[in-house]
Amino acid sequence: MKKYVLMVSFFVLSLFLIVSMGNAKQAGYAGYKKCGGCHKSQKKSWKDTVHKKSFTDLKAGKKVEAKKKAKLDPQKDYTKDEKCVGCHVTGFNKRGGYKIGLKKSKAKYVKSVGCEMCHGAGGLYRKEHRNAGGRHKKGKTTPRAKLVKLGMNVSTEAIENACYSCHMNYEGSGWDGAKEPYTPFTPKVDAKYKFDFDKAVKTEKGMHKHFKLKGVFTGEPKFKYHDEFQKNAEEGESAEE
Repeated sequence: MKKYVLMVSFFVLSLFLIVSMGNAKQAGYAGYKKCGGCHKSQKKSWKDTVHKKSFTDLKAGKKVEAKKKAKLDPQKDYTKDEKCVGCHVTGFNKRGGYKIGLKKSKAKYVKSVGCEMCHGAGGLYRKEHRNAGGRHKKGKTTPRAKLVKLGMNVSTEAIENACYSCHMNYEGSGWDGAKEPYTPFTPKVDAKYKFDFDKAVKTEKGMHKHFKLKGVFTGEPKFKYHDEFQKNAEEGESAEE
């Protein structure tokens, strides 16, 4: 009998660990409100960008000339078109992300191209940020590699691919990850859609301003412009890395 109980207990424990590991690999999206709780200055800056207003562009009567060039109906409401919505919201159809029909109270924090579209779903690494902040106050730093394991886009390649998933998602773009549904806004439609990652991450039109970080995280991988951005960064209200 004892042997049977031990076997059942072992099975249940194994199942629990498998489920837990599976959940760890599927970090949910938190929404910009939670990210902005600490990164207040970044949030305020981001609210003035085109990424913040991206969902509005899907509405009828918005971006009329751009839509005409792309052979889209400028008087049509595309906010419920699954082929379009994914690149205008955060975490479309993913855990914690935007879904068509999501309650307004929840949708407002993911109904735009927010923090996590570049940095990755924050459901797991947000906690590590807080813990690392506490360790930093005691004089200890945390390796960036730990954030990568928790789903944060830290390396240049990871952040590039996050941007390319929308801006380079068309046939012939040269990006290996391109797949349907493709974006209709391509360089053939207008030269301004030729995406230059290095220029894009340095413009405040699309990206938030950079503020001084405290050095909470160290080591590789490190974004290639990290040091350059920090050299001229402003002091923010709250700027933990």
